[in-house]
Amino acid sequence: MHPRVVLPRRLADFDRRGFRTDRPAARAVLERAASSFLDGFNLAARSSNLAELQARLAELQADVRGFGYEGAGMHAALADLSRPWLAPPHRAVSGLADGPGQVYDYLIAVGAGWPLALLRSARVLRLPSTPLLRWLAVDGAAFGAVFFGGERTFRRICAAPTGPLWRTRVAGAGRALWFCQSADVAGVARLIAEQPAAAAPELWAGIGLACAYAGPSETADRDALRDAAGGQLAWLRQGVVFGSAARARAGIVPPHTAAACRDLVGIDPAAAAGWAAEAATGLLQRSDVAAYDRWRDRLIERAAPAGTAVPVAGPVVPSGPVVPAGHPNQDVA
Repeated sequence: MHPRVVLPRRLADFDRRGFRTDRPAARAVLERAASSFLDGFNLAARSSNLAELQARLAELQADVRGFGYEGAGMHAALADLSRPWLAPPHRAVSGLADGPGQVYDYLIAVGAGWPLALLRSARVLRLPSTPLLRWLAVDGAAFGAVFFGGERTFRRICAAPTGPLWRTRVAGAGRALWFCQSADVAGVARLIAEQPAAAAPELWAGIGLACAYAGPSETADRDALRDAAGGQLAWLRQGVVFGSAARARAGIVPPHTAAACRDLVGIDPAAAAGWAAEAATGLLQRSDVAAYDRWRDRLIERAAPAGTAVPVAGPVVPSGPVVPAGHPNQDVA
């Protein structure tokens, strides 16, 4: 597959990244996830066709295969950016998300956002089969920006003016914060408290997703997360549902995912997948960011503790046009 550039595994080293290194067990888990992302990218770079890539991805260990597909999604997006003349059925991202990749479509969409961070682009890719998922690329772009840019970039994203994509960017930054802090709940809570108050709900949503999908977490960590999230518990739970649903969709649910789903939401990952699917009813073929906001808001409302009124921040979903031509969020490929 084109292009042939490969990424060195040292990019996943937390010491080089300036991340927390005083939590060796958590660091090892999260570095393994990041390294598997790089493995997926490099497998894509070294594969001559999609079938070869799919076979190589299938050889990755099951619990990190999703990260491999995420990395392959980044490579596929770069390939599409280098060949913008190709029709949608022939684009690399679309091909990767078909066949065995269908159960990793969330991860592929997230990975496809990483080039947006590297290129400092605000444009978003097309995903013809499931247009709604294109906005996961914005989450991925923010994660990639913080992963490479560190705390300074994290603060910049949180403090940026609010707008149509701000919620999703902040959630991606929150997901990256879990990695930057090596899953230390106290460190995560401290940094979230230092950001503008409006950013806190989305940051906790990102933390929930990272905790459930990537891990690690022990019972004490999950208890601490619940307490630290406080009034943003519904958003934390929404992230846990997203992460658990992605694991259940692939049919590979590690113990830490099942435990996070049980302890923080009170359901199992299969039920989380059901919630996510139900919340997306009527939205999957929508390509406007308001539809993505509505998907998340439905889950936030459902995940809220019993008897809690949740003032979701998403806009009213329009029934009319999607992103207009010439808009900065127009399709990238």
